Amino acid sequence: MFSQEDRTIIRDLAKRVAEIADMPIMAERKDAWKKHNSLQPFRPLILIFPEGSWGELLPHTVLKCTDGGARNIEWNLRSRIYYYEHFQDDTVIEKEWIVSKVIGSTGWGLSPKHIPSTEARGAWHFDPVIKEPADLKKLTVPEITYNEEASKNVLAQYQDLFGDILDVKQKGIAHISFHIMNQYTALRGLEEVMLDMYENPEMLHDAMSFFEEAHKKIIKQYVDLNLLSLNNDGTYQNSGGNGYTDELPKSGFNPNRVRLCDMWGSAEAQEMAQVSPEMHEEFILSYEKRLLEPFGLNGYGCCEDLTKKLDYVFEIPNIRRISIAPSADVDICAEKLKDKYIFSWKPQPSHLVGQFDTNFIRDYIRHTLEVAKANNCVLEMILKDTHTCEFHPERFDIWTQIARELINEMYG
Repeated sequence: MFSQEDRTIIRDLAKRVAEIADMPIMAERKDAWKKHNSLQPFRPLILIFPEGSWGELLPHTVLKCTDGGARNIEWNLRSRIYYYEHFQDDTVIEKEWIVSKVIGSTGWGLSPKHIPSTEARGAWHFDPVIKEPADLKKLTVPEITYNEEASKNVLAQYQDLFGDILDVKQKGIAHISFHIMNQYTALRGLEEVMLDMYENPEMLHDAMSFFEEAHKKIIKQYVDLNLLSLNNDGTYQNSGGNGYTDELPKSGFNPNRVRLCDMWGSAEAQEMAQVSPEMHEEFILSYEKRLLEPFGLNGYGCCEDLTKKLDYVFEIPNIRRISIAPSADVDICAEKLKDKYIFSWKPQPSHLVGQFDTNFIRDYIRHTLEVAKANNCVLEMILKDTHTCEFHPERFDIWTQIARELINEMYG
């Protein structure tokens, strides 16, 4: 695949990742996540997802490979090493490399259009392509294709590259998350959807019905093509978290054919953040519930405040992980969640920019820990959506150190 120089760089990094993965602490973290995801009493767990800040933590200028594909692999390996060397979170570094099967899709018939910003990294504006009910007929259900030969070839390439160092595995569809309101607002426009709830609710219901049925047909194609893969491991789950659990797969599992009941599923509707609980239920959650019903375990939510919507969220079949956004009322949420669901708290990412006040951050985290402990919550702290740390990467290290100190202090 690559030059000998690039191969040497990659293989050396892979060896370091393997060394980290073999450390006893990684097995301890994995066991902790299994207990946590099964709602067994334990200490709160921490995950860090720098996301937009990665460019400041691990800029591409540090990469040494010359080939573009090799540089992508190099960055992935270096990011795992960075996690271990910097963050005091509970990330499990696995001794594996996941290769995706070559899966194609014909698309939805329409593509979103945006009016770009004139500023770098500025916000774009919606340019609706669905303007009236008749435009919904332009949507099509994607047809899924699987290229078995290409999948075998790419797997062989990675096995040759470092299969003697890392466990090279191939997966099909392992992360299934429904974002149907996001899909539709990208085509219709966010302001237009908000108005449609009052002025044209039938059109909005027609759109949600289409996307619900379309996703059911997509899932059926995955099943028919035998493309589903287990995600009861380190696979990213919901809007932050992982899938480590002994509760999946379910009894009667056939390792040659994964079922939906053997998997985690998830959904979210951030676009509905300012919509009433009743309208959230009517226009999106009622559709999402049916899509999530076949899965063994489910997660819900992302950055939308679910404080007043939790009673509806609890009705999701097999719901386990619920996202509690930075804007949510953690006191009310803790009282409602207790030990029945995973309290997937998303701390305020803006605390990493501007005046980095460690005393304020300490008090802020302490409060959530206190109310979570008082209500016997199964708490996880997921620091994400950090688009910048203003070129102060050490702030992530300090934040996790504060969180770790408080957990040790309060939970032992």
